Amino acid sequence: MRDLSILFEPVTVNGVTLPNRIAMAPMGRNFADDGVPPAGLADYFARRARGGVGLCIGEASRVDHPVASNDTLHTAFHGQDALGVWRTVVDAVHAEGGCFIPQIWHAGMLRSPVSDHPQIPSPHLPPVGPSGWAEPLVHTAGWVTPIREAAQIGEAMTDSDIADVIASFARATVEARDMGCDGVNIHGAHGYLIDQFFWTRTNLRDDDYGGDLLNRTRFAAELVSAARAAAGPDFPIFFRWSQWKQQDYHCKIAETPGELETFLRPLVDAGVDMFDCSTRRFWEPEFEGSALNLAGWTKKLTGKPTMTVGSVGLERANFADDAESSMSDSGLASLDPLIDRLEAGEFDLVGVGRMLITNPEWANQVREGRDHEIRPYSNTHLMALD
Repeated sequence: MRDLSILFEPVTVNGVTLPNRIAMAPMGRNFADDGVPPAGLADYFARRARGGVGLCIGEASRVDHPVASNDTLHTAFHGQDALGVWRTVVDAVHAEGGCFIPQIWHAGMLRSPVSDHPQIPSPHLPPVGPSGWAEPLVHTAGWVTPIREAAQIGEAMTDSDIADVIASFARATVEARDMGCDGVNIHGAHGYLIDQFFWTRTNLRDDDYGGDLLNRTRFAAELVSAARAAAGPDFPIFFRWSQWKQQDYHCKIAETPGELETFLRPLVDAGVDMFDCSTRRFWEPEFEGSALNLAGWTKKLTGKPTMTVGSVGLERANFADDAESSMSDSGLASLDPLIDRLEAGEFDLVGVGRMLITNPEWANQVREGRDHEIRPYSNTHLMALD
């Protein structure tokens, strides 16, 4: 049997020691009531911590900017009621010996136009983004696509708007610190607001926040810098980023390692402690000529610890290029390729998503050789907060 002990070694990030290398990846469950998380969320995360997960990461939760979310079912990370539930989550995870960080988020242009989706918060307000420009989403069963072709459906952010959003992320970071979280995860991936500044197809600005790659990173760097200044030097800041977008699974912000270094350096300088590198399949190489995945290249170029994520534990044979197939039921896969990369030092943490939705005790089952107890993932398991 393969030695999996490296998965269960502790990892320290900016002074905070995580019990092991397994993280519950942030996964939107969308069971909130006007932004307030369900009461069962504390037990949901506690079961994963009890099941051996070292770090639990909360689902994408909107900051207090008025147009940060595209659905009232998404959790908020502001307001007395919502923060009260999140405090119970932190306490419950800590009681089980795990660590917890929230993920803070702004949807930007992935917010339906006013006429299409009246359930969004502040329905009278249009979405905002770097240029007010939106791309259609990849069609997936059950998803609502707000537009069918690229169009300007919202407002380009002014300097004042940019400052307001940055301040909202700084406030959320302080809330996380003050309630005892072990850090914060800033969502800069998947085509949401921060990522919209990175992407040439949604950032058409001609000022200091648009144009070349360095300028397109400026908004995120200023946001991280503000969060760092607000929370202090000793509070871990994770930054989630991706090449792929919900609108285009095959696009890239950085086409070469040199471009990737240009992109990442301002974020390092701003205060990112760990990069959460979101890929759909962890085993896929990022650039030709090297087997390193996105987390591997990010660590190599920055020297910062990284977290890999993307279909860990799921059977590869069930994956296709289209969105619906990649999210469907899946069998179990060997962890050998993951362990090979981890032992080579390619990345430091392993984000596990769908396996932990289906199997709260997945980490302990793997550690104790109870593979026969692990259930295959199915989309039906998304229907309840178990």
